[in-house]
Amino acid sequence: MPNLQKKLTLFGLVMIAIGSCIGSGIFVTPAQIAQAVPNTTLILAVWALGGVIALTGALTFTELGGMFPKSGGVYVYLKEAYGDMVGFLYGWAMLLVISAGALAGLCVAFAEYLKIFFPDLTDSSKTSVAAATLVGLTVFNMFGVHVSQGISNVFTALKLLAIAAIIVAGFIYYDPQTVQLEFSLSQNMPDNLTVAMLTGLIGVLFSMGGWHHASYLSGEAIDAKRTVPRAMFLGVLIVVITYLLINMAYMLLLPLDQIAQTPRVAGEAIATLVPWGGKAVAIAIAISIFGTISIYTMTAPRIYYAMAKDGIFFKQLAFVHPKWRTPIIAMAIQVIWALAILVFFGGIFSEIITFVTFLDIAFMGLAGLTIYIFRKKRQELERPVRAWGYPIIPAIFVLISFAFAINTLMEKPGQAVPGLVLLGIGVGVYFWFKRKIAK
Repeated sequence: MPNLQKKLTLFGLVMIAIGSCIGSGIFVTPAQIAQAVPNTTLILAVWALGGVIALTGALTFTELGGMFPKSGGVYVYLKEAYGDMVGFLYGWAMLLVISAGALAGLCVAFAEYLKIFFPDLTDSSKTSVAAATLVGLTVFNMFGVHVSQGISNVFTALKLLAIAAIIVAGFIYYDPQTVQLEFSLSQNMPDNLTVAMLTGLIGVLFSMGGWHHASYLSGEAIDAKRTVPRAMFLGVLIVVITYLLINMAYMLLLPLDQIAQTPRVAGEAIATLVPWGGKAVAIAIAISIFGTISIYTMTAPRIYYAMAKDGIFFKQLAFVHPKWRTPIIAMAIQVIWALAILVFFGGIFSEIITFVTFLDIAFMGLAGLTIYIFRKKRQELERPVRAWGYPIIPAIFVLISFAFAINTLMEKPGQAVPGLVLLGIGVGVYFWFKRKIAK
C-alpha cells in the first residue's frame, strides 16, 4: 500500500496555517468585540487570548494529526475516542450548524460590505442579497465549475493587501486630535470581566477558525517532528500579530464607540483618510469574501459526502451527478439549511456566528480532550509528532474551550440553545439510522 508523500516544507505548512486562519472575520467582527469589551487594552487582550487558544489547540492537534494522517481530522478523533455516535453528531453539527452557519455568516458579511456602494440597502434587502449570493454560487458550482487555485490565490492576495494597507495607514496617518487612544484599565471596564472576555471571544474565535486544518498534514510533512510544531507556532503567531496590528490600526483611525457601531470597520477606517479609500478596500474585501463563499459551497459538502461513502451518514449524500461530477444532493441540502439559518436569525451576523462558534468550539474542546484518551488507551499508535507541553498545553486549550462554550450558553442562549436542540434531534436520528442499517 503506497504511503503519503512527504513533500510539505516548513514554509508551505506556515502558509497553510496562515491561510486557514485569515478569513473575513477580521473585517466584520471588531464591532461585536468592542461592544463586549469597550476598552482598548481589553480588546487587544481578548485577541491575544484567542491567539493562546489557537496556539495551544494547534500544538495539541499536531499530535492528533500525526496519529491519523489520512483520516478526516476532528471527525475521526471524536469517533475513535468516543464512538460512532459522537462522530455522527459532529457530522450532523457540521451540516446543520457549523458549515451551513459559516456560509450564512459569510454571505451576510458580503452583503454588508456591498452597503458601502448601495447605502440604501435595507436589512431585509441585505438578507435577500445574502440568500441570492448563496444560492447562485451553489448552483454555479453544482455544474462542476470550481474556483481554480490561481483565482483563490488572487482572492487571498487581495485580502492580505487590504490588511497591509489598513495597518500602514493607521500607523502613518494617526491624528491624536481626531482619535484619542488611551491604554487604561480604569475606563469602560465591564462589570464582569470574565464574562465580557469570554463573550468577546465569539468574534475572535470565528475570525481565527481554521487553524486546525493545517495540523492534519503531519503525515505529508518533511521532518514532521520538527516542521509541524514550528509551522503551527509560527503560523498562529503571525496571525495573532497581524490581528493585533490591524485592530490597533482600526483604533488609530476610528474612535472606539464608532468601531462598536459599524459592521464595516475596515472600509470606514480607510474612508477617514481618502473618500475613495473605503470603497477600494471594500471592493477587495467583498471579492475575497465572495471567493471564500464559492470555495465553501463546493468543499464543505465533501465532508458529508465522505461520511456517507464510509457508511456512517445518509447514503443519498454520497450521490454524484453522472455528468457534472459534483455531490449535488449534499450541496442542495447545505444551501437549503444555510438559507433557513439566514431567515431564523434575520440575517444578523453577530447572532449567526454565535450560533456557529458555540458548537464548533465545544467540539474542538472534545477533540482536544482525546489526546489524553489516546495517550492512555491507544499507546500502540505511531506518533510522528508529540504535543509540546503535554499535559499542560492541551489542558489550557480544553479548559478555555469549555469555559467559552459554557459562557456562550449562559450569556447567549438564544443562539446557543438552537444548536443544542439540533444536536438532540441528531441523537434520535443516529439511533434511527443505526436501526435502519441493521435491518
